[in-house]
Amino acid sequence: MKATAVPEITGAYLFQPTPYADERGFFCRTFDADVVRSVGIDPDSFVQDSLSRNVRGVLRGLHLRSGAGEAKLVRCSYGRIFDVVVDLRPDSPTYRNVATFDLSGEAQTSLYIPAGCAHGFQALTETADISYRIDRPHDPSEDVTIAHDDPELAVPWPLPALLMSPRDREAPSLAVALKQTEG
Repeated sequence: MKATAVPEITGAYLFQPTPYADERGFFCRTFDADVVRSVGIDPDSFVQDSLSRNVRGVLRGLHLRSGAGEAKLVRCSYGRIFDVVVDLRPDSPTYRNVATFDLSGEAQTSLYIPAGCAHGFQALTETADISYRIDRPHDPSEDVTIAHDDPELAVPWPLPALLMSPRDREAPSLAVALKQTEG
C-alpha cells in the first residue's frame, strides 16, 4: 500500500493498495495501520465504520461537522464515485481549496479527509458502495451541510443533481454554513 499526499488539501492522503489479481479476481489490503501511521495519522483514532449504498446520480454532501470536526477515511468499495473535498480550516494553507477524485471499486483507493474539511460525492454507476472509517461518534447536532452548487466552490459535478436528501437539497450557501461552524 502506498500513501500519497493530496497537494490541494493539506493533511489529506490517498492510500493506494497493491492488488493481487488472478483468474479468480483480486485481493488487496484496504487498510494498513503501519502505512497510516507513517504519514502521521493515528490508526487507533477511528471509532466507527459505516457503509453507504447509492444508486447512479445520488449526490451526498457537502457535509461538515462543527466543533472538533471529523476526520474520515473513505473508499468506494463497489462501483464508482466522483468525490469532493473542500478545505474549510481557516488556519490551513489550502483554505477553501477544492479537490476532486474518481474513486472506484476496481482501484479500492482510500481517501483520508482531515477534520475541518467538507466532503461530498456523486454515484456514477448503477450501484456504488462507499465505506467510511470515522474518528468520532456521530452527533447530529454538529452536522453542517453546504449547498452542492455554491458558486464560490464551483464543484464540477459530472451528472445532474437529481437524487438528494431534503437536507442536502435545501443546504445553505458556503458563507452561511461557515457561520454555523463558528458557533
